[in-house]
Amino acid sequence: MGNGVWSMHFVGMLAFHLHAVVQYDVWLTLLSMAASIISSFIAFYITMPKNINWYKIALGGFIMGSGIVTMHYMGMEAMIMSADLSYDKFFWTLSALIAFAASYAALFLFLRFRNQSSTSWLKWLSAVIMGFAICGMHYTGMKAARFHVHAGAMMEHEHDIDMFLLYGVTVTIFIILFVSWGAMFFDRHVLERMAYEDSITGLPNRNEMNRFFDTHIGKESLGVLFLDLDRFKAINDTLGHNIGDLLVREVGARLREFVRSDQQAFRIGGDEFLIIVKRCDQERAERLAQDILRSIKKVYYIEGNELYVTGSIGISIGSIQDSDRSILLKTADTAMYRAKGQGKNQYSVYTEEMGTLAVRKMELEKDLQRGLEDNQFFIVYQPKWNVKTNQLYGFEALIRWQHPRLGLISPGEFIPIAEETGLIIPITRWTLEEACRQNKEWQLQGISQPVSVNLSVRLFQTDSLTELIESVLSRVGLDPAYLELEVTESMVLYDINDIIRQLDSIRKLGVRVSMDDFGTGYSSIGLLDRLPIDALKLDRLFTNDLDTPSKRAIIHAIILMAENLNLDVIAEGVEQQEHIDFLTQLGCYVMQGYYYGKPMKNDMLEQWFRAFGLPQQHNVPDEAAP
Repeated sequence: MGNGVWSMHFVGMLAFHLHAVVQYDVWLTLLSMAASIISSFIAFYITMPKNINWYKIALGGFIMGSGIVTMHYMGMEAMIMSADLSYDKFFWTLSALIAFAASYAALFLFLRFRNQSSTSWLKWLSAVIMGFAICGMHYTGMKAARFHVHAGAMMEHEHDIDMFLLYGVTVTIFIILFVSWGAMFFDRHVLERMAYEDSITGLPNRNEMNRFFDTHIGKESLGVLFLDLDRFKAINDTLGHNIGDLLVREVGARLREFVRSDQQAFRIGGDEFLIIVKRCDQERAERLAQDILRSIKKVYYIEGNELYVTGSIGISIGSIQDSDRSILLKTADTAMYRAKGQGKNQYSVYTEEMGTLAVRKMELEKDLQRGLEDNQFFIVYQPKWNVKTNQLYGFEALIRWQHPRLGLISPGEFIPIAEETGLIIPITRWTLEEACRQNKEWQLQGISQPVSVNLSVRLFQTDSLTELIESVLSRVGLDPAYLELEVTESMVLYDINDIIRQLDSIRKLGVRVSMDDFGTGYSSIGLLDRLPIDALKLDRLFTNDLDTPSKRAIIHAIILMAENLNLDVIAEGVEQQEHIDFLTQLGCYVMQGYYYGKPMKNDMLEQWFRAFGLPQQHNVPDEAAP
């Protein structure tokens, strides 16, 4: 800014001819340049902070205007000639006012456009206006000058000019051009690369993705493939973030092989990538997804580690004109989570049904806490029956959610959401306390039967599960022998030693523990002899097709194994007399299913009690037959 104003002034002086010998004092000329540069620097420095008070703008404009006036008239004093110099007061004052007005305009435009990186006609117009303002100040100042040539002074031809001034101005202009070119080069090739390129993979980042969408608003069909690496967090946690970064770099290198003129890959998060394909249809998107998954799952050799990683891809197809970019990204993300839910290392194409389910899931997640606070949950109880003694063996407490607008919500739908959000902990606490309280009421009615409650593995992660159970039993006043807790096989994926420690503590309270849905999840057979449990519950999967020899052989093997480990076996999903006959022949005597009773509310249970002639049967778990 300072050099530009100074150059403009002395280019104007080179265009001015007195027809007399004119030289310039070097030091005064350089001092006038310093005045212009220093005043510009101070003015911009004062107004550089984001939050600026009006008095700082006023001070900055005053300093810059004073510097310009000083530069101009000091440059005039630098003229060495055979003439005296005086000024017209009116035009001198007018030139000073123009200088201050131009300075304030310069600061205003600096504040207005400093956060805008792109060019616009407003910037060009502002530059033109500033040029006219500075030139107007100069030529108004020259209009104020009065030259009185001494008698006998030597006259010169019009083409004679001061070569020092010409060289000085020329060099200064080239310096301005060089600095401007360097700033633009740095901005476009260095800063832009830092802002729009991922530092680890070298792929375009989220900023470049947004810029891509900005330039492709229209009806052109775009395919958006959202790629997320499976179990990437486990690699980061076990091998360290350095290995994780190297893995991401390798994945980026493989994705770069799929970059074409009409398709681009972006890294938009830690282990999240986006592939955008122009003029894309579903067939092309699915074919590309298959190729990417095959490439991703090839072995990685990183610093002595042999890593196998898979990915899940969600596909969304549409145009930016028909839908907002956020919708394309959100739908691709929704489809990606569906692919993960289907077993990972797969791709899934977004459908309207997915969108409906996603909205419903979000709504349930939002209403889950309110449901707990407003007592929208209730408990149903399903009986267990011992066919060997022909007696009631206990009840399983099952939670249900009566949503005020959506109706009855299945546990299979809201329990996973509760586990994701952590609300499973207060929900289980409520269920446990409600089931124990109801059990206590049954005992007062003469029905002494244990009740079982399902536990999520999330409760073991709190490391306060034993204290929770103990406090609930104490508050309700229930004997621990009448409480049974059901856990799932998925707990073997976690710190098994810690799980065993907590189960031991629970059983020391006198509470029974059973493994629910045995044989349908992660195999825990190798740990059965270590796990402190009392019973195995066979999933309904085993009670189906009991007439097939292979299924009966599996059940028989499980029952023999359970007998050797002193474990009870309970069969779920019993709905027919044939099921009972087959299971009894195989050595399983405790049944649970619709044949004996559906899950019922307490008021329906009273009718069920009367139908079965209860209460006169009492069953304390320690006395029960296996």
